Amino acid sequence: MDEANTLQALLRAATIQLGSAGVPPARVDAQLLVAHVMGISRSELQRLAVLGDTCLNATQQAQLAELVWQRSQRVPLQHLTGVAPFRRLQLRVGPGVFVPRPETELLAGWGIERLESAASRLATHVVDLCAGSGAIALALATEFPGAQVSAVEREPEALVWLRRNVADRRPSAGFRVEVVAADATAADTLAELNGTVDLVLSNPPYLSPDEEVTKEGLLDPPSALWADDTGLSVIEAVAARAAVLLRSDGWFGVEHGENQGDRVRALLHSDTWRHVETHLDLAGRDRFTTAQRL
Repeated sequence: MDEANTLQALLRAATIQLGSAGVPPARVDAQLLVAHVMGISRSELQRLAVLGDTCLNATQQAQLAELVWQRSQRVPLQHLTGVAPFRRLQLRVGPGVFVPRPETELLAGWGIERLESAASRLATHVVDLCAGSGAIALALATEFPGAQVSAVEREPEALVWLRRNVADRRPSAGFRVEVVAADATAADTLAELNGTVDLVLSNPPYLSPDEEVTKEGLLDPPSALWADDTGLSVIEAVAARAAVLLRSDGWFGVEHGENQGDRVRALLHSDTWRHVETHLDLAGRDRFTTAQRL
């Protein structure tokens, strides 16, 4: 057995190369890339690494070398593996669609809790504005079966990924997601639902032009990142659309930047909204704000 081709040796080499390129966390990314090449889970990879008698063949080694090089150039890990984890889901992602972040799982989780607390309603309609890959819409549809979910997305490239992710799950019992190719802020988008929706969630673009993003973030589509000089223009428009879509007592939740909580709360006026609250992410930073429609 050639020691250089063993799983442990290749993991060490990949970790060193990624660490030297400043990729965090290098060991985790190395494990995920090797697991992807081998077609196994990360947990199975870790089990095999402990056993110590596994080698990669020449084709796998070449594929791994190329992936590690691309990751060292800060190509997003999710673009290389083709999937992004989100709550209980594995979503297809790639160039042209925003890679869902762990922080957004908190907004989706809050929305699911709202649906569960009102589960006595005979029909539940949810709208995901600026749906991207469909992370929020699909999480709600799979964790609260039976809800009718409308996923609204404008960008053609993102729509390709959204439709793929919806199609992957369509045979599931109780799964009801409609893809709506439209501007999330336009008055005629889902106008037939005005005043009837139970929950509206959104992770819109909210960065201002002077905000820095990671090298990986720069490969997300600009339309999913940047708003106006304050970063609030799309949030304000989405909130206005949500106010029209929601029934009385319906709920709205929107993700935003860590320094925008007070300004987002100010947008949700007392003549339209009540119970306005900003929620923190796991790092203790303002991450999303929620409100109930009067």
